[in-house]
Formats: sequence, C-alpha cells, structure tokens
Amino acid sequence: MAKIFIYDEFTPQDAAMLQALYSRSPLSVVEHVKKVKESGSGKFMEKFYVGYGHASIADCGSTTIFIEELSILADKAIQDWPLYSGQETSTRYIDMSKQKIIDPLGTVGSKNILDGWMDFYINSQPELEKFLMDKYPLKKGENELVYLKAIKARAFDILRGFLPAGITTQLSWHTNLRQAADKLFILKHNPLKEIRSIAEKILAGLKEKYPQSFSHLIDEKQEIYRQKVSAKYNFFNPKKSEKVFSFSTNIKPADLRVYRDILKNRPPKTGLPHFLTELGNIIFDLILDYGSFRDLQRHRNGVCRMPLLTTKLGFNQWYLNQLPKESKIKAEKLIKEQKIKINVLKTVAEIKQYYIALGFNASCRVSYGLPAAIYVIELRSGKMVHPTLRDIAFKMRHSLLKKFPDLQLNCDLEPSDWDISRGLQDISEKK
Repeated sequence: MAKIFIYDEFTPQDAAMLQALYSRSPLSVVEHVKKVKESGSGKFMEKFYVGYGHASIADCGSTTIFIEELSILADKAIQDWPLYSGQETSTRYIDMSKQKIIDPLGTVGSKNILDGWMDFYINSQPELEKFLMDKYPLKKGENELVYLKAIKARAFDILRGFLPAGITTQLSWHTNLRQAADKLFILKHNPLKEIRSIAEKILAGLKEKYPQSFSHLIDEKQEIYRQKVSAKYNFFNPKKSEKVFSFSTNIKPADLRVYRDILKNRPPKTGLPHFLTELGNIIFDLILDYGSFRDLQRHRNGVCRMPLLTTKLGFNQWYLNQLPKESKIKAEKLIKEQKIKINVLKTVAEIKQYYIALGFNASCRVSYGLPAAIYVIELRSGKMVHPTLRDIAFKMRHSLLKKFPDLQLNCDLEPSDWDISRGLQDISEKK
C-alpha cells in the first residue's frame, strides 16, 4: 500500500532539498524532513545544485514573483516562456485610465501621443456605455448590478484597442528556481531597456532571498550568444504580411486515421492525449490586433512568436465598428494623426511600440502539436472570447477540418452577441 505525505510548509530551497534527498537515500521522507531541519537548505543547495551542476534540484523549489508598474510590452516578454504560470491585469475588465504609462523618450511629442490615446479612452467611456445600454437594454428579470458590470466589460472590450502598449499593468509569475534563472538570463539581453532593468531587479531579489540557488558564475560566451539572439530574433517581423491568415502542417492524414477511434469519440472539454503531438507540427500565420495577441499568447504548449508592434498593418476595424457614429469619426481622425506622429518619432521601431495602441494589427505566428492546436481552437471559439480572437479561432477550425475531416472539434459556433453573463466573470468578496 502506497504511503502519501504532503509537506507544504517548507521554503522553496528546503522543498528542493527535501525532494533531492530521494535520489541519494532510500529513507522515508519523514526522515528527510528531520535532515532538512537539522542541516538547513543553504549548505545543501550550495553543495549539490550550484557546486555540482545538478540543475534539476532547483526544479523542485518554486517561488512567486509579483511585478507591478511595468508596460504591457514587458509583461508579454516575461510571459513569453513555455513554462510561465501566473496572472495579469485584464484590460477587458479593469478601467486602465489611472494607470501610469512608460514613456521611454520623455519628449513633448511622445507625451502628446500617449495623452491622445488616453484622452480618447477616458472621454469615450460615458458615451459608449450609454450607446451599449440603448443597444442592449436590461431585460426583465435580469440582475441590474450584473448587467452594469457586463456593460462596462463590453465597453472595455472596445476601448482597450486605444490603450498604448506603454500602459502599465501588473502580473504574477509562479516559477521554479531553475526556470526563473533560465528565463531571466535571457531577459537580461532584451532589446528594451525597461525589460533588461526588470530582469536585473528580479535576479537581485532572488539572489538575496535564495543566495545558494542564484550564485551562478557568468559565462561570457553564453552571455554573448544570448545577446546576439535577442538583438536579432527577439521580435517577429516578417518583411511581407500579405496574407491575413495561412495554415501549414507536416501531419499526414494517413497517420491521423490510425487514431480515428479517439478522434471521433472525444467528449467536450476533454483534451487529446499528449502522445499525438508526435504526429507533427501545425503552423498558423495570422494578422491579429495586439490586444487579442495577448490572449493568444497565453497558450504556451507550443511556440507563439513575439510580434513587433507597428502601424503598417492598420488598426483593427472591429474596434471602430463598435463605436457610436460620432466616436467612430473621432477615432478614425485620431488614428490617422497618431500614425503620423509615431512615424516621425526619432527612435527605433522597438521603442516606437510603447506609443502604438493595442488595436493595431501585428503579424503573428503560432506553432502547435495537434492536441495543443485543438485545445486553443476549442477554448478560443467560446462566446466570452474577444471577438477578434474568436474570429481567428474559427479560421483555425475551418483550416484544420478541411485538411483533416476525420477530426472532431467541439467548438461554440453561435454568433458573437451581447451576453449579460460577462458581468458574472468577476472576483468578489463573500458577504
């Protein structure tokens, strides 16, 4: 009969040591707990993890980092990691009007651009909410408080397109000690100074708290290599972005037919077995507004390239089409003026991203195995998903079924429309 023990009271380094002892001793964890308490994790981690290169030991100790007042660009850089776990501020539910904005240039012209976006975001809210209440009136029997929350959420869905990417947010990052080090050593060389500074601050904080796990020696050859990779390949920016959507795969239909029994009889909300990933790769190239790219990037069981945000692919029309007539005219005029102002900023394209609104389109590329692709398609086809991303999920579904008709996809195909239940997607204190 298996024995089960649960120990959650230890620090990350103590937990790592506790697990590592299994590899070197046949004794029960009960005895190991005594050893941890007697020796302390510091000397152990110094001896086995840092000194002897047993990096897997640091996989066994985790920590949670809370980061505030960083730009959305920096937020995405931290989350650009296949093993990222955490949460961030949602622009679909939170009023961002009082958030600070990162302005790396600090000029009159750069501030003018940021003020232009925020003035529209703030001043458009009352009129847009009234417009939405007229369009989607409260129905008999509906809870008014839930209804008003849903109206605000719908307004934020629309106005988030006018937030500059330099707007600050906050996020948590739950990670093991090894992954923290691996990711931060890459972020140290990000093209954006803000991100490099954040990486250095986190590393300093972790080194102070867990000195034995973060006393790595700096390898200059590795540093040079990471710098080269980050400088040249950090942002995905294809020279041509002519196709709005394209799909390619090296999965063979004949190989897929072998598993027809588990493909056809899969219940809703049930993932395909992971081993089907071995069948091949699926690549989607697509044009998507940066706001919805952020939602797509949350799926990390694959590769989601970090797009370079520019104005060359235009502003996503969906955001404009949701506005009242007068607001739409103002928005179109603002976008035209802002593009001119952004293009004449005397700085590189990477820095210009801070001044570009989230509603602008970007060239995106995602690559998945079959189970991950189906998971993303099914989840992002739901009615609660932002409409611009839901449209992409539908395109993904259509392309996959055209290539592999034996697949079963459990998608929500009902048209996107008003849904008061958006007002229930909240965290509130129990009374």
